[in-house]
Amino acid sequence: METLTSVTVNALSSSAPSRPETLRVDLAANGLLPSLPSAFLAGRDQDLLAPLRFVARDARPSGPARAGDRRELAAELAVANRGYGHPEAAALARKLADPATRVVVTGQQPGLLGGPLYSVAKAVAAARWAAELEAAGEPAVAVFWIATEDHDWAEVSSAVVPTPDGVRAFDLGPDPEPLAPAGMRALGPQVAEVLRELSAVMPGERYGEWLEQVGRWYRPDARFGEAFARLMAALLGPRCPLLLDAMHPALKAAQRPWLRRVIERRVAIEEALARQDAEVERRGHSLQVSPQRGASPLFLLSRGERRRIEWRGAGAWTLRGREDSGGSVDELLRIVEENPGVVSPGVLARGAIQDAVLGTFLQVLGPGELSYMAQVSAVYPVLEVEAPWVALRPQTLVLEGHQIEKLEELGIGLADLLGSQQRLDRALTAGGDGDFVAPIRARVEAALGELRGSALAADPNLERPYEKTCEQILRALDTFGEKAIAAAARRNEVRARRVDQLRETCLPLGRLQERVIAAAHFQGKYGERFAESFWEQMELDPAFLQVVSPARKEGWS
Repeated sequence: METLTSVTVNALSSSAPSRPETLRVDLAANGLLPSLPSAFLAGRDQDLLAPLRFVARDARPSGPARAGDRRELAAELAVANRGYGHPEAAALARKLADPATRVVVTGQQPGLLGGPLYSVAKAVAAARWAAELEAAGEPAVAVFWIATEDHDWAEVSSAVVPTPDGVRAFDLGPDPEPLAPAGMRALGPQVAEVLRELSAVMPGERYGEWLEQVGRWYRPDARFGEAFARLMAALLGPRCPLLLDAMHPALKAAQRPWLRRVIERRVAIEEALARQDAEVERRGHSLQVSPQRGASPLFLLSRGERRRIEWRGAGAWTLRGREDSGGSVDELLRIVEENPGVVSPGVLARGAIQDAVLGTFLQVLGPGELSYMAQVSAVYPVLEVEAPWVALRPQTLVLEGHQIEKLEELGIGLADLLGSQQRLDRALTAGGDGDFVAPIRARVEAALGELRGSALAADPNLERPYEKTCEQILRALDTFGEKAIAAAARRNEVRARRVDQLRETCLPLGRLQERVIAAAHFQGKYGERFAESFWEQMELDPAFLQVVSPARKEGWS
């Protein structure tokens, strides 16, 4: 069996100690990771991923490239990526075609204006992993899977941008074609209005010029996948992974044998998933994907709608919500054989089919994706797909130099800023006279302790009333103390305003910046230096938040 080479490499080693202490944020320790990724990073429950293998921190996955004939698909992707404007389309496609190449895969839905910032983080992380493998003498290529088969309109049709008047959401309006895959949809006339509105509220010549360029890709007649791919190729340039549209005919043809296998082994897949779900829950973790017994992990495109296939008895199927549809399993197998483009894998089958076709060596996954891979892992042995390594992607935050300086001037850490309001208030009042309730509470608690003996000596039945009284008094003091600390934290109005501005930058709409703000915004604000700063500063250590500053501070390593 292949083993993990425990060797530290330059870009994998944690950068946390070399950065200002104020920027050090341990994601798991600060509650910013789900339970399963936290456990995997701590070395616990990694067997839930088997036969997938988790890449530990400061380590590199090892072993040979995966078998598979990717030549035809690679040739088609060379053509597609040249059309997207990818400057390295031919070179990356040649690498993909070579059976000795290790394939590093990541992906995301084709969101409006590039989707949230983490789309860029994923792409850069995959490219960095490929570069690390190549630096070790192992040919590698990064592939970005554009999930155009998904039909989540809310996910792909909106973009959030911080404007001078605050964070603002722009969207393409109501869903005109429910259940239609994103890859089949044109952006529509509303996209031109979004760009006009954004241009009107965002100052600066550079931003305006960038929006003009974006508008050439995000045209009303352009499709989501095409626009997204053109934007990513422009953002990342020669470091962009090879872009793979999930609806590309060459890919769908290559998926045919694996789609058939999912259908033929449907009972074994359902049983394996049920066992794995039970084990994940037994270990105390929540299921990322809710079980749907009797439902297949496949969808069928029919009448312009992508609907889940549900099994009916031993040899029949129907489409969810369409009782007039369906047929025998043999008929479904015939559909796959004749027209594989209309059958698509859902989340529980996509990983295994993707890895079977691409011969994936390493998957780079977000926290939510890594969580559901603990369920998906059960599908690999049933389909007889060689399982890849899996790595948790870095999580990122873009902060400008002056914002970092403000954080240091305030005397608080980034972890405090990202924590609860109560934690932030306590950090702002630490070392001062803001927590004037705490010493009084301590004296009250001591006095109540002294009261206990006298009360119980008078009547042992007073114990429960005594305990309840103590609890009520101390809880009331705690509630008042939090209010007092909050008031003290906001006593300095100028300081409070700076804190609010920083917190809004880091947690727009109350969520981590990379999960909210559109990727395209940052190029408009910082220019081409933005993508370069991600490549230079974002390390692959997923345990700590990676702070990226388009104008790097002196002294950072």
